[in-house]
Amino acid sequence: MTHVLDHNRAPAGAADVLRELAGIPAGGAVDTLRDLRPSARENAQLAYRLLFAPDDDGELPVLDRLAVAVFVAALHRDERSVSHYRRALLAAGGSDALAATLTAEAGTAAVPGPAGTYREPGLVAESVPAAGYRVVAREVLGERLSVALEHARLLVLHPRDARADALARLVGAGWTADATVTLSQLVAFLAYQLRAAAGLSVLHATPGAPR
Repeated sequence: MTHVLDHNRAPAGAADVLRELAGIPAGGAVDTLRDLRPSARENAQLAYRLLFAPDDDGELPVLDRLAVAVFVAALHRDERSVSHYRRALLAAGGSDALAATLTAEAGTAAVPGPAGTYREPGLVAESVPAAGYRVVAREVLGERLSVALEHARLLVLHPRDARADALARLVGAGWTADATVTLSQLVAFLAYQLRAAAGLSVLHATPGAPR
């Protein structure tokens, strides 16, 4: 079923999401530095809107997108981002119980990363095998979302273990090619967004750095 999002409740309401996640003041020195790369600033916000407040969410409902975002933010142990995406999840119709389940799952799924096993002979000695993970609250989250969280964890923490069977599990849970591509784009964007926010936050907090 296709969901058309009510933009009055869309998570894109924030004027500058990356600034919010970084916790830097509007118009401050660090924020002003971003004006030196206006296209990067605009594209970060545009990508956020397209992924989390699309005019038509197609085969990946916005509620599921935000559920994945809460999980990924929690995997990164980024409390500000968890809070942002949790609020967006609730505004989109999710529940406190769902948000709590997602953060609990992330706590179970988290491992030091990046990890995984190299396939290249010269790098095998540097492999750090990642523990397997299977969603605990499967009956609560459903098979489709559970498999999506497992796939997101793979992409975030041990992408070098990505194999064809990971995509096969998505297909087996009802994921189409288009929805799978959107899921991968979503996780990739979150990886960029959370790292960029962390960098800006550190810059703002560094003594002697522009504020």
